[in-house]
Amino acid sequence: MIDYPFLQYRLKKEKINTFLINSHGKTIFRYYKNKKQQQKLHKINSCTKSILSILFGIAIDQKYLESIHIPVHTFFPELFERQDDKRKMDMTIYHLLTMTEGLDFPEFGEWNCFAPMVFHSDIVKFIIDRPMVHPVGTHMNYNSGCSHILSAILQKVTNMKTKEFANRYLFQPLGILEYQWYEDKKKISKGADGLLLKAEDMMKVGLLVLKKGVYNEKRIVSEDWINHSIKPNLMTYDKIGYYGMHWWVNKQNETKAFSVDNQYFFALGYGGQYIFIWPKEELVITITGDLYETSLLPLQLIKYYILR
Repeated sequence: MIDYPFLQYRLKKEKINTFLINSHGKTIFRYYKNKKQQQKLHKINSCTKSILSILFGIAIDQKYLESIHIPVHTFFPELFERQDDKRKMDMTIYHLLTMTEGLDFPEFGEWNCFAPMVFHSDIVKFIIDRPMVHPVGTHMNYNSGCSHILSAILQKVTNMKTKEFANRYLFQPLGILEYQWYEDKKKISKGADGLLLKAEDMMKVGLLVLKKGVYNEKRIVSEDWINHSIKPNLMTYDKIGYYGMHWWVNKQNETKAFSVDNQYFFALGYGGQYIFIWPKEELVITITGDLYETSLLPLQLIKYYILR
């Protein structure tokens, strides 16, 4: 049983702006630090990545893409022709989604959660030009550049901006009426961290994933895509979990195997932005905050006050 008064007391002590809990399709707990947070468009940072993953599933469903195993060089031949390391030719969309592309990208290392790609006039070129440090497909390393390349690919194959594609096939069907999606200097929607949503609309995304691609009895994205997205792939960061296809996945009980009853998955954005899904209890939690020095604190609160 969740101690809601104590949870609310704890939330007030932290730089958490919104904290919503939905159980079996009904929102049972709402916390807003102040009134303006309810209608505010929150910058959800890397939760953008997980929504981008849903868009790729829709793109395949809608026949804009045949497969996620298409080599990345087919979309940017002029950039790959200049590469000395021909191992980059093996990189596919799947490797971008799982962040197993093998590039040197110390985002969670010496860059301290900030990728300097944002300063470049051609972000896609900056990423592809990074040296290889692992063979493709063998090692997961957090790389926001993968997400931006994915957004660029989506714009190429759909002939519309990522935010326009999202509005047509995801946001409108979910009833999401207000959003912003920042772009880079080449007018590519920032796939890594560019999206702003209301907390209630983040919840709609979580419910869609909980219901394996269905929202309000309408199929938005295939169940097969959702299942593959939340399939644990490689573990690189013990404090966070395994990585699927732009979704984090972990076990409730670490001593037991992965199963429907023993896993949870989530989108995680810098500063404490979360879309957290616990299938066993049909629970969805969405969080926004300004926890830029303690981004993992909300995950710790969920584990302590809810999972256990």
